[in-house]
Amino acid sequence: MTLTRRTVLGLGGLTLAGALAGCTGAAPRADGGESDDGAGDGDSDGDSNGDGDGGLPDNGTDSDAGGTRPEGTGGPGVTIVSVDDAPDLPVEPSVELTREAATADHPPQLRTTLTNTTDAPVQVGEGRAVHFQYVYDDMTQLLLLPSGEAWPAEPGCWRLTDGIAVTEEYQILEVSADEPSTRLVDLYATPGEDACLPVGEFRFETTISVVSETAEQQESATWGFSVLLE
Repeated sequence: MTLTRRTVLGLGGLTLAGALAGCTGAAPRADGGESDDGAGDGDSDGDSNGDGDGGLPDNGTDSDAGGTRPEGTGGPGVTIVSVDDAPDLPVEPSVELTREAATADHPPQLRTTLTNTTDAPVQVGEGRAVHFQYVYDDMTQLLLLPSGEAWPAEPGCWRLTDGIAVTEEYQILEVSADEPSTRLVDLYATPGEDACLPVGEFRFETTISVVSETAEQQESATWGFSVLLE
């Protein structure tokens, strides 16, 4: 069950992107400048090597296939390299990789889970942020977005061509004592990057708050993980 409250409480390390969902604007770049139209400095297909394939290997036989790049994919392989210890809260967060690399059909994907460690329902907020939906990495080069939705991105490259906006409301998520709360999130590059999905290590972090029935903040903790793209 998801409740909402229009007043935004303190979200700690959470980064949300602005106003009404579906109304998009320029996403912030790490250097503080405005994003461009997503075409980057490469050619018209959005890849940076100018070979006209959008950064994709030819039928999975590119010389980069294998090794650290899964064969038949168009981007770096993703690995979860570190996960914070469970916070001292009645819910325990976790994350796992469900798709390790981008293909022509979909970006990399992770599953986030909140497990209730008590015998009674627990309400947590902010309901999207606790599952890393709309959360940037600490360098704002990557963004995790709810899976299954049509986001403005270059197919195969999975770099966003425009900024993403969300409603300014504080959502409360109830985690049952009998069943964990899970969400799938897809990994995108932010607008204006020269590459498609950049390589390197990136950390994602959010704040998990346990709230009462009146949505007053009671206790919270910061939790996160790091991924390596190579």
